[in-house]
Amino acid sequence: MQKIAFLLLIVQGIVLVVSGVLLEAGTAGPENRIYVNKRSRIPPGRNHHVFIVQNQIQSWMASQTAVIICDMWDKHWCRGAGRRVEELAPVIDNFAGEARRKGFLIIHSPSMVMDFYKDHPARLRAKNIKPAPDIPDGIDEWCQAISDEEKRNWPVDQSNGGCDCGSRCETEYIWTRQIESIAVEEDDFLSDSGSEIWSVLYHYGIQNIILVGVHTNMCVAGRPFGLRNLARFGKNVVLCRDLTDTMYDHRSFPYVSHFTGTDLVVEHIEKYICPTIISSDITDLPPFRFSEDIRPRVVILSAESEYEANRTLPDLAHELALNYNLSCELLQGSTDKEGAARNYIPGLLCLPDADLVVLFVRRRALPESDMDLFVKYLSQGKPLVALRTSSHAFNVKEELVPDLTEWENFDREVLGCRYSGYPHGETLVRIVPEAENHPILQGLTGLFRIRETIYKCNPLEPSCTVLLMGSCVDGDDENSRYHKDPGVETKDEPVAWTNFYGKSRIFYTSMGNGRASFKEAWFKRLLVQAMFWAMDLPIPEIIPGEKNAK
Repeated sequence: MQKIAFLLLIVQGIVLVVSGVLLEAGTAGPENRIYVNKRSRIPPGRNHHVFIVQNQIQSWMASQTAVIICDMWDKHWCRGAGRRVEELAPVIDNFAGEARRKGFLIIHSPSMVMDFYKDHPARLRAKNIKPAPDIPDGIDEWCQAISDEEKRNWPVDQSNGGCDCGSRCETEYIWTRQIESIAVEEDDFLSDSGSEIWSVLYHYGIQNIILVGVHTNMCVAGRPFGLRNLARFGKNVVLCRDLTDTMYDHRSFPYVSHFTGTDLVVEHIEKYICPTIISSDITDLPPFRFSEDIRPRVVILSAESEYEANRTLPDLAHELALNYNLSCELLQGSTDKEGAARNYIPGLLCLPDADLVVLFVRRRALPESDMDLFVKYLSQGKPLVALRTSSHAFNVKEELVPDLTEWENFDREVLGCRYSGYPHGETLVRIVPEAENHPILQGLTGLFRIRETIYKCNPLEPSCTVLLMGSCVDGDDENSRYHKDPGVETKDEPVAWTNFYGKSRIFYTSMGNGRASFKEAWFKRLLVQAMFWAMDLPIPEIIPGEKNAK
């Protein structure tokens, strides 16, 4: 991933700024730099109730970067939390080791146990650091909220302490040290003091900080050295979202699985506190996942500039997590129409562990290693749900730079169609009578009219099963964006069907406009049912909106 990002910088030779991805070129050579994909959720305008996912690819100097390991204690009052710490610790140790080898500073911050380390070289190094001249007021205090969080609802109820065990564990402070499976080297630092850590950051010229450890909704966010303080006092801080855990009880609001609770907290952090990254950015290994997290894993690939997928797909992922207990990883590529950045979708190391890929991509080439990951995913017989422009997802129709590759016949080979453009006009959608009992169409009846154009996809391969057909009709009023082309004859076209690519279950729909289809409850029902059909899972009871909304 790092070599690919650097290649893009060399190809461009300048700073690239795009609406979905930002690349910052550096002055130093690649040997002392690391490339990370910072994911944030930002309001696209004045509407602060709507968010789009944005990735920012940044180049960091290793010597200006630190990892802070938060509260990975040897014991915890909650048995479940303790088990998860034991499972997470070796992964964090490997992450810290790789970061250390790259030249990062490692700061261990197991709060309230500094006496255990009073003679450890790493503790003495922190304790004897000269105070920085710019220590902020409040850096030694907990921070419960920053300005962007004001009047925002915390996504989970943690008032009972967040113990998720069968019978609630008794609260007691039983930790004595950091868990032994995380090595503390002599050249590391040991501190739980905000001012000490700030002074370490100052004297070592640290500008970029990665927080790992537990617990995201409590210590990681609120400690003196936590995300809120570092963000509000100007540090370039990120949460490593796969190397953390929450204190959340599934029997409390919003009544979702423990791990969905963590995802909701991460979503809140990306909106109001700071960006996040995944450990793969440092280790080049697949992201970590707890063994108890058995939720089906959905990876959503989005990279297009026409139909607002970077707004609609995050909302869909949120509903899938809340209502259907799915684990959703959003991989948002550039929404720009030109430039090298548009051909890079960060985070594809998630694909080997995916149970389903949802694709909404338009005319992108991918680095060969990333395309190989996608091809391998399908060759293993894993399912795909593809939307609208994905019929020409990897057909770029332009000269490619080295190391980028396309899949020109993806529509024929995988989806089973032949995309050939679209006429103007709105679309009248009807269920194919022979398919009315198909699981994907469960609960859907009648005609549906949507204010988006129909795609010409015929002829389909014999292996396809058509579910929905569409007719091109004229818009009813002068405000419609889609008036039928005068004098142009149009034929009915399939707008949703299934196919098989080897053993992979495939669902495709040419619908997906954020200004049209995604506003329709029936369309979102269609997508949810298609996802479960593709994963060969029972079709769930469809829940309108969010069942656990406050």
